[in-house]
Amino acid sequence: MNDYDRDFYAWTQTQSTHLRRHDTQHLDWENLAEEIEAIGRQERQELINRLRVLLGHLLKWHYQPQNRSHSWEATIALQRDDIADLLRDNPSLKPFLTEAFADSYKKGRLLAIAETNLPAKTFPIEPPFDLDYALTADLDQP
Repeated sequence: MNDYDRDFYAWTQTQSTHLRRHDTQHLDWENLAEEIEAIGRQERQELINRLRVLLGHLLKWHYQPQNRSHSWEATIALQRDDIADLLRDNPSLKPFLTEAFADSYKKGRLLAIAETNLPAKTFPIEPPFDLDYALTADLDQP
């Protein structure tokens, strides 16, 4: 059993030392490749998660106007800012944005259903707004 399986943190420290020293002979190439791929998947999942929260709150905002709060508004603004930061730091995620929006809407819809106790039919199966609206629209506009 190597450090990767026994002590992941120790493995990361050893591998980073080998990388900095350009010691390619002692690098754990297979596990390094897997971990780098996993980091990329995490960034993609982060985008989906943030969109899900954003879309769930936008749905609540539109379908429960009597319950609007500063907390909902802050969550929407924060998710928008964090999505913008994520895309700025990872511009190669931009082509994935449309697909992520569609996937995230389904989960955002489920979030809105669970958090509002409104009937599922209240929230359309297809998004009632587009990606641009979700990311930038003024909440005071219909």
